[in-house]
Amino acid sequence: MNQIKMHAIGIIHSPYNEKNDIPIQGRFKDDVEAWAELKVKYVKGLKDLDKFSHAILLYYLHKSDKENIKGKPFLEDVEHGIFAIRSPHRPNHIGLSVVKIKRIQENKLYFTAVDMINGTPLLDIKPYVKYFDSRDDIVSGWLDKHFKNGKIPDKTIIRRF
Repeated sequence: MNQIKMHAIGIIHSPYNEKNDIPIQGRFKDDVEAWAELKVKYVKGLKDLDKFSHAILLYYLHKSDKENIKGKPFLEDVEHGIFAIRSPHRPNHIGLSVVKIKRIQENKLYFTAVDMINGTPLLDIKPYVKYFDSRDDIVSGWLDKHFKNGKIPDKTIIRRF
């Protein structure tokens, strides 16, 4: 397989300095704010992003020091394949988050629904488009049983690696 080279377009500044402080998904602490600071050469790429309510951030999970093919998610003691969980210990250590855009000032994108650690390298930003990204009749595999009737399990407050 060919090697793929990527580079960070910026850095994410988050209030979370310890991995155990980070919620498993940013929507479970949706009032926390962070910002992505883009390199100067990418600032023009932010043009018109402020017209969207949400964005998809792709980033490098730089604190992960291992690669697993299976793992136990925090909600269960049962192993699942790495592609059926959202562990940072993945083959390419790529993270994805849907965030709520608060404002854009110069080279900074301010957002909420934060679930990344301070200093995370940002790889890309894409607008969240409801016409493309929203789906009906979603099945969430082994997770569905943990969220029956809209209930959020207590363990969703803190991520455990």
